[in-house]
Amino acid sequence: MPDIARSSSASSTGMTGSQPVYVVGGGPGGLATAAALRERGVRAIVLEKSGSVGASWRRHYDRLHLHTTRRWSALPGLPMPRSFGRWVSRDDVVRYLEKYADHHELEVVTGVEVSRIDPVDGLWRLSASGGRELTGRAVVVATGHNHTPRVPEWPGRDTFTGELAHASAYRAPAPYAGKDVLVVGVGNTGAEIAVDLVEGGASRVRLAVRTVPHIVRRSTAGWPAQATGILARRLPVRLVDGAAGLMCRVAVPDLAAHGLPRPRTGLYSRVTEGAIPVQDVGLIKAVRGGRVEPVGAVDSFEGDAVVLADGSRITPDVVIAATGYHRSLEGLVGHLGVLDAQGRPVVRGGRTPKQAPGLYFSGFTNPLSGMLREIALDARKIAKRLAATS
Repeated sequence: MPDIARSSSASSTGMTGSQPVYVVGGGPGGLATAAALRERGVRAIVLEKSGSVGASWRRHYDRLHLHTTRRWSALPGLPMPRSFGRWVSRDDVVRYLEKYADHHELEVVTGVEVSRIDPVDGLWRLSASGGRELTGRAVVVATGHNHTPRVPEWPGRDTFTGELAHASAYRAPAPYAGKDVLVVGVGNTGAEIAVDLVEGGASRVRLAVRTVPHIVRRSTAGWPAQATGILARRLPVRLVDGAAGLMCRVAVPDLAAHGLPRPRTGLYSRVTEGAIPVQDVGLIKAVRGGRVEPVGAVDSFEGDAVVLADGSRITPDVVIAATGYHRSLEGLVGHLGVLDAQGRPVVRGGRTPKQAPGLYFSGFTNPLSGMLREIALDARKIAKRLAATS
């Protein structure tokens, strides 16, 4: 691995600034920001803790496809190939990220994990693996929205005699063929894993639901849900709630008789609170056909049993917790006062915290308009800001 402190290459020729901008994370957010900076003549070095770019995408389950269109999922400076189709697969996303780094001749250093970021004399010091201390004029944190798997501390969890795993460990349904599986969490990941299990031969699939989700069609008459999300971003919440409610009643059947009643709160109101609607990739059909059975939220575990919120007990062979992730930014920047009560950055894109000028964040939101689209927009904003201050 190259010496980062002395790292230089043809790609850095003509770059401005005596100190580089360090970008922490080699996923879409980090690569897009580095490319946008390079385009403006600002040298950026991407630090990735794993051995390759797009590490988190490589770990996603096999059937995953983007819920956003190919056109609106491309990063700055390189369209996604038409051969990828409208809904891009996980493997094609990985290929695209690899191509993206090569196409833009990005300086990516792998195998380096940054553990702490501190301001020092108007610059930024990054403490990294191997005892490294790196100094940059600015830092962009792009470690990802889904960083560290979160499994709730359910009472009795450690006594469960069945198999309990986080959804991040799920790849394909084959190991679960013939088994009784409970999927906990009805976000997009939980919903899609439940459908995958049914189609892959699981003997029974139940879906534990704490809060009934909004379900939307990924595309209606050729019109992608993402397009609606883009249009809705600047409209009043109440207006979008009303329009979305009408659209859902027309496009999505009432599943109340099957255990999934329509939510009482508005779709966009939920989004402002951080809850993204579930895009249907087979869940509606599976629930209507009785192949995926919605049940109550998990309350606790007792030996081989899972106790649900209504007091009922079930005995699945396997529990897959699609219960989200921690951002895990506390150790990195928590001492700087730049995170909110939920551990999320207080600013994003081209904005930088007043108490930490030169520190930027990318990829920590999941809006209706699409995460990759927002990452691309944020990358350009960050690059514009840093180019102006070089």
